[in-house]
Amino acid sequence: MENDNLARMIQLAEEFFNTRDDPEQISVTEETMARLRMIHPATLTEETNERGPIAWILVIPTTTAIMQRFVAGEISERELLEITPLTGPCQALYLCSALVLPEHRGKGVALSLVCRAIEAIRRDHPIEFLFYWGFSIEGGKLAEAAARKSGLPLQKRLGG
Repeated sequence: MENDNLARMIQLAEEFFNTRDDPEQISVTEETMARLRMIHPATLTEETNERGPIAWILVIPTTTAIMQRFVAGEISERELLEITPLTGPCQALYLCSALVLPEHRGKGVALSLVCRAIEAIRRDHPIEFLFYWGFSIEGGKLAEAAARKSGLPLQKRLGG
């Protein structure tokens, strides 16, 4: 059955991030996706198989000043997206989220998607930093691996 995985991915996202009840986080809606695509086409990337998506990643290129405000806890994730300029240049890349269906975890799918997105965005922006929100142990490991592979320094916002 085609797209069996889509409902599972949506449920996984809602369970893990609980964006409906947290106004600080980005809730991925059609409007949000349109803004993300205007910032850069590689902000939303997915891996699919015959049953639909098996992994999604969301990254946001932004300015160093916005990154510093976010890492310091001065602005929310939602505000980061709202104030990020639609046109560059962007020097920092927010590693926002990665979701992988359980049976596909541990195979490097998320890291591959993140690295492809970093490469695509670096072709258009002078990215100098990666940053992430310390929301989960797995997310931290993914961010650290992406930083190593890309050769970019990594900054972390604490809490979650």
